Amino acid sequence: MFHGSCLCGAIGLTIDAPLKDPIACHCEQCRQQSGHYFSAVPAPKFALHVTGDTNLKWFRASDIASRGFCKVCGSTLFWRPDDGPTIMVASAALDTPTGLRLSGHYWCDHKGDYYAIPDALPRYQGDSK
Repeated sequence: MFHGSCLCGAIGLTIDAPLKDPIACHCEQCRQQSGHYFSAVPAPKFALHVTGDTNLKWFRASDIASRGFCKVCGSTLFWRPDDGPTIMVASAALDTPTGLRLSGHYWCDHKGDYYAIPDALPRYQGDSK
C-alpha cells in the first residue's frame, strides 16, 4: 500500500495495489505543468483512494486526458486518460521510501533544449516503445 499527499496536505491519497516503476515524460504539456519533466507512476484507477477531494481541481489538458491538481497549493497530482484502467500519479506525491525506480523516458523528441537526459534508461520518441 502506498500513501501520499499534495504539498499542503489538503489532498491525501492511498493506492492499495502494487505499482509499476515510474516513467519520466518530457512532452511539452508535462514540462509546462511541472516546470521540468514529469515523473509519474501508473496506478489502477480502482486502487486509488483520495481524501480531501473537494480540494482537487481537474484541468482538461487535451482531447484525451485531464490533469488533477490541488486548488489550495497547486501541486500537480494526476494525469487521467479518458480511457483505460490506469491513472498516472505524480511520483513526488508519494511518501518515501517507495522502493520504486525510474523505468524510462517518454516523448524524448519533445524534451526541453535546456537539459540532457544523463542516464542510460530506455528512451522513447512518443508514449510507447
